[in-house]
Amino acid sequence: MLSFSFSSQALISQTFNTINGNAPYLTLDNGQTKVTSLDDEFFKITLSNGREITPVTNSSSTIPIELPNLGETLADINMAVPIGSNSVKLSSLIGAPYNYWKDDDGDDDFTISGDLNLVITDKNNQVVPRNTRLEICNAPYKVTLSNTNALLKTRYGVPNGTNISTRSVTYYISPKASPSICFVRPNLVNNPRVSNVHNFNGPVDMWNPDKGYIPQATYRLNFPTTSANELHFYLDIGGVQQLKWQEVKREGITVKAGYDVDSNGEIVNATMVRVTLKGPAATKPQWEADEPSSEIDKPNLPQTFELVGRYDDSGPAIVKYGFVLKKWFVNRNRIYANNEKMANWCRKIGYRLPQVKDLTNSVCSGAGALGFCEGVKGATPSSTSNFFQRIIGAGFFSEWGNLSYNQFYGTEVNFYEYGYWTRDIGDEPNPDPNKPAAFFDVYTLDGTVGWDYPRENDALGVCVYPYN
Repeated sequence: MLSFSFSSQALISQTFNTINGNAPYLTLDNGQTKVTSLDDEFFKITLSNGREITPVTNSSSTIPIELPNLGETLADINMAVPIGSNSVKLSSLIGAPYNYWKDDDGDDDFTISGDLNLVITDKNNQVVPRNTRLEICNAPYKVTLSNTNALLKTRYGVPNGTNISTRSVTYYISPKASPSICFVRPNLVNNPRVSNVHNFNGPVDMWNPDKGYIPQATYRLNFPTTSANELHFYLDIGGVQQLKWQEVKREGITVKAGYDVDSNGEIVNATMVRVTLKGPAATKPQWEADEPSSEIDKPNLPQTFELVGRYDDSGPAIVKYGFVLKKWFVNRNRIYANNEKMANWCRKIGYRLPQVKDLTNSVCSGAGALGFCEGVKGATPSSTSNFFQRIIGAGFFSEWGNLSYNQFYGTEVNFYEYGYWTRDIGDEPNPDPNKPAAFFDVYTLDGTVGWDYPRENDALGVCVYPYN
């Protein structure tokens, strides 16, 4: 009995004196290389032509990967996540028959938790199915493979587990198609106070309320046909990432294209190109003088501007966008004056007060026509009411939208939410018989046309060149 008891104690003592060995690990080469995160092999993609891209060779954030054949979808790309699923268990990728695990102590009975996930979004961050038809104007598509935290374990041994860290790889992919200017985007935000009574949208083949203007058949028909100093818009480009752009100068007007950057100097969105127009403008002393002593430069318009995007300065053109500028506007900042004084100020700088048709395509009917707009002659094609509609060539405010919306245009453009004088006179007589009929003014906010009386009432000023 004593002998049995002794042996039992010895056995128990031996059992509790476990040997500390090695933790299990991942390996693709039978132990030659130990890894603590998923290897590139699990994150690679293979195109239909056999081209293999790994995280190491992935440069698609600069130049997107183009699919080899027309009509292909992302389902034609081979990757670790199978078609028809957005995730796969790591155990199915690492376990039998692959057995991408090892334990130097000979421990076995491996298990691994966690998943490898797939997320596909278009350039607008909308999630799309893997077999969706790809559109160049929604490219590049972002294909992101990532794994969750995982634990590789053996049944026995100390230690018997290894944490597998998370990893994420993103590929930018475009369909086989020529890069394209998809939309041209000025300010899209309209006056919310009247959106329930008026449709600001232009024709469907010209204007998309969520994206902006649609490029037209010729440069002559494209946005913009009018501008003022420091105004900007965006080119929404499909099928490319960052391009290089040379500025274009014509008649004292400079058109410069580039990219918005964040506080770290990183490009915010390489498919959205900011185009800024700079040209003749009044200075602060000129704003404040009732009779400026010198004229402002007058550009010889119309002029054609063509922007060309290239991957490098000497390379071929990747995309082009052009427009014909027909009128240039100079404003007087936040200086209020009566019509006569404002007209004189415009003449002194070599410009003229605009007509209503230079600013808006509003009409004196429908919503907003409250009896102060009789006789208005706006631009054509006409709007449906006394608010503008977004139509190229149908007036400065109509084209650009609410110029007083500082969240888009910024404060440097110096337009404000108020009426701007025109040289057009309304049909309705002035209530004061001793004064002439009142002049129309046009609001930047929504293109509303009205008349101010008596004639001495003050409004803001913007001048135009050339003038009819």
